[in-house]
Amino acid sequence: MKLFMLALVIFAIFLISSCVKSESPNTPNTTPAAKATATPDEFASARVNYAKHCVECHGAQGEGGVKTVDKVRLKVPNLSEGHALKHTNEDFVEQIVKGGDGMPAFKDKLKPAEIDLLVRFVRHQFQGK
Repeated sequence: MKLFMLALVIFAIFLISSCVKSESPNTPNTTPAAKATATPDEFASARVNYAKHCVECHGAQGEGGVKTVDKVRLKVPNLSEGHALKHTNEDFVEQIVKGGDGMPAFKDKLKPAEIDLLVRFVRHQFQGK
């Protein structure tokens, strides 16, 4: 019985040691996923700016609606339908820069390139353009 238990322990050690992957220092630890190049998100910074400056009023999906901001009820436009679809990019830029109708101006918070990218993001994300 002792011999059987000893053989079983030796077999278990052999089995466990064969499952452990040994890596040599010359072999890079890469997987197929690590070798693939990631597709960059051209809207990454716009997503951050939208989350920081826009989502509170316009919503995560651009749905807008009636919102209370600083104790004032606002009818926030939906960015994916209706009137927003008729706006030109220049209209969007002007609204973001100057604000108005309850929307704050972002001319001192966002650079022109950030505003342009934010407009492109809205067009892509919420309007499928």
